[in-house]
Amino acid sequence: MQKFQVQWDKDAVADIIQKVKNCKLPNIGEGFGWALGCDRDFLCQLQTYWVEKFDWQAATETLNRFPQYTTNIDGMDIHFVHVVGEAMGKRPLLITHGWPGSHFEFWNIIEPLAYPTRFGGKAEDAFDLVIPSLPGFGFSGKPSGPFGQRQTAAIFNQLMTKVLNYPRYLAQGGDFGSIVTSWLGKDFSDNVKAIHLNMLPLRNMAPPQNKEESDWMQTAMQSQQRYGAYAQLHMTKPMSLVWATADNPLGQAAWITERFHDWSDLTERDFTELYSFDELLTNIMIYLMTDSFASALFFYVGLAQEGGALLPEGERVETPTSYAAFHRDAVLPSAPRSRAELTYNITRWTTPQNGGHFAALEQPRWLIEDIQDWARNL
Repeated sequence: MQKFQVQWDKDAVADIIQKVKNCKLPNIGEGFGWALGCDRDFLCQLQTYWVEKFDWQAATETLNRFPQYTTNIDGMDIHFVHVVGEAMGKRPLLITHGWPGSHFEFWNIIEPLAYPTRFGGKAEDAFDLVIPSLPGFGFSGKPSGPFGQRQTAAIFNQLMTKVLNYPRYLAQGGDFGSIVTSWLGKDFSDNVKAIHLNMLPLRNMAPPQNKEESDWMQTAMQSQQRYGAYAQLHMTKPMSLVWATADNPLGQAAWITERFHDWSDLTERDFTELYSFDELLTNIMIYLMTDSFASALFFYVGLAQEGGALLPEGERVETPTSYAAFHRDAVLPSAPRSRAELTYNITRWTTPQNGGHFAALEQPRWLIEDIQDWARNL
């Protein structure tokens, strides 16, 4: 383990800002909002803020708020945040992010989970938190080719058990993090006591068992038709996107930001109320400053090569599984419990009133309390 701090070279940042400033957007797309992609008016506002107001030094200070480290596991450099809170080494929780997020997704839930007494809670609800960057993402190393979630689960289990000496631990995840966490529960049940998911990724090909499942399959198919084109591109022709956005930070930002807009619950808050420009740009700058926009796409090819998160009929994750069903997740609507139980040992099912795909960013307080309640009642 080596201590790690985010240090961005000012000349490299200046180069990105200059490219953002010089980027000329085509005079097309006005009046369509987000219907055809990233909204042009929003992108112009983001561009202006990025050039004139974004404080990148404050962003690095924010990213250095919690202790972080790097280690090498099976030839892969892994970056991770490690906060030993009031649990004092006795209650480890591994939290895994997805795309187009980063380990920064969890900044608002770290302190309440590690130090609950600072927020009116009880010390016995505290966790030791381990929050890695996925291979190919952020400050972790870049695989030489496609790299899958099941491979990542094996590396993260070594991180927990061999590097940090946590023989038994809990795990939580959404998006790609939910796939990694599911494989942890499937392949390493001797080490993983229980898992908490805010997306249920593992599926099998069994026909629908009832009308509720049949209706869900229809809804899920419609969602994929509307929002899933990006994933098909990522899994089949990622280099086409890499070349199209090469040396174009504003283009990469538009691709990332569109996902945050489309997958979030905007029924009660506008997009700019839900996410500040500083939050969006800090996440985007992690991709840009580590040159990981391209390498992160290999995680989709890895997903396809590992079988697309499909389980053979009759197999399932037997590790106790708690599911937070965010029904306003547009990209992957929540499956009925009967369907989920085909592939998971569901022992707990909660349903928040609001929130979409990015649980820790959209509903941090609810997620904190749900994780605490889940662990408290294991």
